[in-house]
Amino acid sequence: MKHLKTLVAAATALLTVAGSAHAADPIKIGEINHYKRLAAFAEPYKKGIELALGEINGAGGVLGRPLEFIFRDDNGKPGDAVKIAEELMTRDGAVMLTGTILSNVGLAISSLAGEKGYIYLAAEPLADAIVWESGNAYTFRLRTSTYVQAAMLAEEAAKTDAIRYATIAPNYAYGTAAVAAFKENLKKLKPEVEFVTEQWPALFKIDAGAEVQAIEAAKPDAIYNVTFGTDLQKFVREGNTRGLFDGRKVYGLLTGEPEYLDPLGDEAPEGWFVTGYPWYGFTEGPSKAFVDAYIAAYPDETPKIGSLVGYMTVQSIAAALEKAGSTDTKALLAAFKDLKVDTPMGEITYRGLDHQSTMGAYVGTTAVKDGKGVMVDWEYKNPVPYMPSDEEIKKMRPAE
Repeated sequence: MKHLKTLVAAATALLTVAGSAHAADPIKIGEINHYKRLAAFAEPYKKGIELALGEINGAGGVLGRPLEFIFRDDNGKPGDAVKIAEELMTRDGAVMLTGTILSNVGLAISSLAGEKGYIYLAAEPLADAIVWESGNAYTFRLRTSTYVQAAMLAEEAAKTDAIRYATIAPNYAYGTAAVAAFKENLKKLKPEVEFVTEQWPALFKIDAGAEVQAIEAAKPDAIYNVTFGTDLQKFVREGNTRGLFDGRKVYGLLTGEPEYLDPLGDEAPEGWFVTGYPWYGFTEGPSKAFVDAYIAAYPDETPKIGSLVGYMTVQSIAAALEKAGSTDTKALLAAFKDLKVDTPMGEITYRGLDHQSTMGAYVGTTAVKDGKGVMVDWEYKNPVPYMPSDEEIKKMRPAE
């Protein structure tokens, strides 16, 4: 009997230890991104993730367990991303997926998520189709959509006397959606406008001289620019050299984001109305607290929009897990719908209607100060007034 009691006590102790170890197992999230191809955005994004993870895990984790991101590089290729997504979910024990910057990659993962029943939080891809035309029950999106940001720029453009417009955008899902949204919204506000030329350079393969020449030949009153990264740098420099922007209004989607504005230095355009991230202008509140925390963690760099998106991605996932009370997919799906999250941009909600968050956007005018491009006269805009109506969105989204 004594021996039996000893065995029972030992077994109980082992079960307690095993249970504790299991309880402390990390909750794994599969993070897929273009760390090599788009390092200027992806690296700050990763640092934002790591900052949030440090804060959350330092405070005890989520559901009593540490939160862990498994980072994978897809080389910016949809096929690679889909293969990695499968591996993360079936082999590596991820409970859901997140990440991606390029919209074509995000759409590929979203399609897989809908097919396989994997939850996917599209952190950065901006194509409207992710939550509207190609939306599905398992995909949610954090960033302000292309449509909304384009509508904000169109609202400003409609205030001017410009009638003839030129557009330039990369020839893939994000670029085509961005031009379509700007045209639709500007035409609603000012029916008399006309689009006299549309330029569609291949992504990161722009022939800036030829594009600038083609736009100049069309003699537009204003220009709508959707290029970013190295394409933006080449376009701005060539346009400055040839005087393309002289006397013309220019509207730039993403142009005010530090990832793309900083590399231009004192060559940054002045007077463009843009969307971006004026971190240097925050003086109080959660936006300022995030900037201070980021700079304290990474003294050698300043925050980018990617830093903010990475940070808010972790906040969103942690909030969903806490609300769900488990890592079960059905519970997480229910938790994400109408989920409210406190972020550096204030409270956001993941709308049950279309799984789009209410993260807004900063708009303002570009200027050069101390040898670098900045946004001035900026303001934060709530995205909801710029979205299509609920009925329009319901018609766009496939039946679930």
